[in-house]
Amino acid sequence: MLKIFIAEDETKSLNSIKNIIENYCPETTLSGYAQTVEDAVLFLSENTVDIVLLDVNFPDGTGFDILKRLKYCEFNIIFITAYEEFAIQAIKFSAADYLLKPVNPKELIASIQKLQKKNKTELQNNLMVETLFANLNIAKKKIEKIALKTAERILVVEIKDIIRCESDSSYTTVFLTKNRKVVVSKPLKEYDEMLSDCGFIRPHKSHLINVNYIQSYEKSGGGYLVLKDRTNIPVSLRKKDFVIKTLNNL
Repeated sequence: MLKIFIAEDETKSLNSIKNIIENYCPETTLSGYAQTVEDAVLFLSENTVDIVLLDVNFPDGTGFDILKRLKYCEFNIIFITAYEEFAIQAIKFSAADYLLKPVNPKELIASIQKLQKKNKTELQNNLMVETLFANLNIAKKKIEKIALKTAERILVVEIKDIIRCESDSSYTTVFLTKNRKVVVSKPLKEYDEMLSDCGFIRPHKSHLINVNYIQSYEKSGGGYLVLKDRTNIPVSLRKKDFVIKTLNNL
């Protein structure tokens, strides 16, 4: 039975979330809720829960303030927020889940069901929180680290160490420096959205490339990129002009 805690200041939203959990999320129990940073910190300091549904903005601070004041975050976090571009960007890069307001019941149920399939140790979240704070503390659009969540672990890597990402259906293989690679259960589209402002281009539907590792563009065979590790990456016909323009602007 998963114990859930809600930290949400808006009464209407809070009641809606409570209703969804109590009526549509079996094998869970609502341990409590808070509408201020102070009350949330007090509860989470004294009680053990598995999932925290965490709003970002409160009258007396933010959801990030709650996490900073807790000694450990041995629970999984689902952020609930209105659209704030940089906050959501930082949350994505930390591999944490998030839902936009107004909360879609189906999306909330799906997020909780996903966590129900994990065991207790997989719910521990300190590494993701550390990555989140690191990215929140730097200038906008200069995020430096990303958390890659695999079936076995969470690996935090420097974005500059990502050479390329390759699609494999709903999975993505991330190729790193020093001959490392990581398989994550997210589609390439999600990494395209996250990394497009970090010097990555998508020359083909199956490939996302860090431009710093491109060695040359070869026109033969329809066009392909040669990377510094000697990997050849195809360039689709519709992306050809975009790729050439990008390389000319480097």
